[in-house]
Amino acid sequence: MARSSPSPHKPRRKPKQAGYATSSLSNVSTVETMARTPAFPLAAFLWPARGTVSQWELLPLILMAVGLFRWAAGLWGYSGFEKPPIFGDYEAQRHWMEITTQLPISQWYFHDLQWWGLDYPPLTAYHSWLCGKIGSLIDPSWFALFSSRGSHDPTLKVFMRATVIVSEYLIYVPAVVVFVRRYSRLSGVANWSASVALVAILMQPATILIDHVHFQYNTVMLGLVVASMSSMLAGRNLWAAVFFVAALGFKQMALYYAFSVFAYLLGSCVFPRINLPRLIAIAAVTAVSFVILILPFVIGTLSDLKSGIDSRPDIDGPRPPLPLFQGLADYLDTEAFYYPVVEQLVQMVHRIFPFARGLFEDKVANFWCALNVLVKINKYPAELLQRGALLATLASIIPPNLVLFFRPRRELLPLAFASTAWGFFLFSYQVHEKSVLLPLMPMTLLLAGSHGLNKNNRTWVGFANILGCWTMFPLLQRVDLAMPYTVLTLLWAYLLGLPPTSLGVYFHEGGNTWSQWVTAFIHGAFYLAMALWHVLAQSVRPPPDKPDLWVVANVGIGAAGFSLCYLWCVGRLVVQSEILPRSWFGKKDKAKTQ
Repeated sequence: MARSSPSPHKPRRKPKQAGYATSSLSNVSTVETMARTPAFPLAAFLWPARGTVSQWELLPLILMAVGLFRWAAGLWGYSGFEKPPIFGDYEAQRHWMEITTQLPISQWYFHDLQWWGLDYPPLTAYHSWLCGKIGSLIDPSWFALFSSRGSHDPTLKVFMRATVIVSEYLIYVPAVVVFVRRYSRLSGVANWSASVALVAILMQPATILIDHVHFQYNTVMLGLVVASMSSMLAGRNLWAAVFFVAALGFKQMALYYAFSVFAYLLGSCVFPRINLPRLIAIAAVTAVSFVILILPFVIGTLSDLKSGIDSRPDIDGPRPPLPLFQGLADYLDTEAFYYPVVEQLVQMVHRIFPFARGLFEDKVANFWCALNVLVKINKYPAELLQRGALLATLASIIPPNLVLFFRPRRELLPLAFASTAWGFFLFSYQVHEKSVLLPLMPMTLLLAGSHGLNKNNRTWVGFANILGCWTMFPLLQRVDLAMPYTVLTLLWAYLLGLPPTSLGVYFHEGGNTWSQWVTAFIHGAFYLAMALWHVLAQSVRPPPDKPDLWVVANVGIGAAGFSLCYLWCVGRLVVQSEILPRSWFGKKDKAKTQ
């Protein structure tokens, strides 16, 4: 009997399930792995797509879903809605579109500084100009100088909300998508798990609350920073420098990340061996990027000067020197052709870095505001406070950046960026409540890395995000935005299986170590304090001699919690960098035991 020839067709190998059993990102219990059940609601929602839908089919669905949430969030009010006399951030952004489209470029940083004078870097001004030009094609009355102040036209609101979403989907969303893909591949994370992390990152409540509800364009700056980090992951350091200069050119708060960018790029030029051509190329590209950024202002100022346009038309007679010009003006020829350009650049710096406002304008959950509760530090000279803030900031950011410099590893970027940004937020000069978005962004990106969605990681990333939203509640409540705060924060907590919607993230079926119990106890105390604070703030009127009692309590609790987040990020960075001997962490050195 003739033996049948083997079939030339080989059966197709079954694809591995891209779930928690195969992804190093998950680290769930044995029972959970065997049952192949999702560990938290967000994973449950995406569970049917884990092996049957390609990422190219899943990505558009994710982007549509998170976009719908953003647009729905915009249906609420915004900062300054019917809040005269100066309204709020919404009016500031609208006014900047107005002055950039209605005034010569040389007057942008000088015009009526008492009414939301432009105080962001040039790229914000160019962005405002572009949005204003497009809006003027729809309805010129939206940006009519002086007469449109405080406008609450519903159609204008739709347009303004649309500019935030379009700007975000052009810059922030693509940058996050690319970063998650590169970072997850670097960490050996399955595509489906990376998709879960992507949704969690894009649904981050703090960014939605501030940009799409309160109203700002922070995600443009954050997106440029993420693009810089993503370029570092790809080994494209020149593009990383370009994107980071663009981030600085959009919002000066990007300086929170500057030390980490510098440490990584310099470290990559020194280790494992010195690469001088790379260092020169990075320095040259950075310098050229800054020149290109301010070039329109230089050319525009010279053009306005040639046309007889005065940059300060509201001043008659001798022009007083600008605040930063007090000593410099004595060494410059005021009749020289370059003087208006220097004056323009000096005014730009003065507006971007308002040191004259003091150590802090409002009560923020950082070290200085918390210290002010115990010791009234505002009574000390401004110069002393500036030096103290500088020293404290350097002391907090130098350690993590030394680690990144000596260990310029791509997988350490989110932890290094988060540690540095936490240090800036806690100790730097002139911090705003919304600045907490900067450390939250790289810390949330950790969800896309190795073991990013396991319970231990989600506890800390979730704790930081929920605490960050909670510290912004007084800001949101002042403009009647308590409802979107409640909905978006609880929704994100529910999706990731976090308190107060679930306590399961702190308890593992396979047994809990002492560190997990300590974390549960500490976080539980903060969650309980946050809940109790909400109850008391709504039901108990503060005494007349302490009208800011609840805001001060918010500051103290928030500063303590953020300090823990900083220490956690620094600790994780040190451990993962392996910069210290393994024996320090109770691990034997295999090289010595063999």
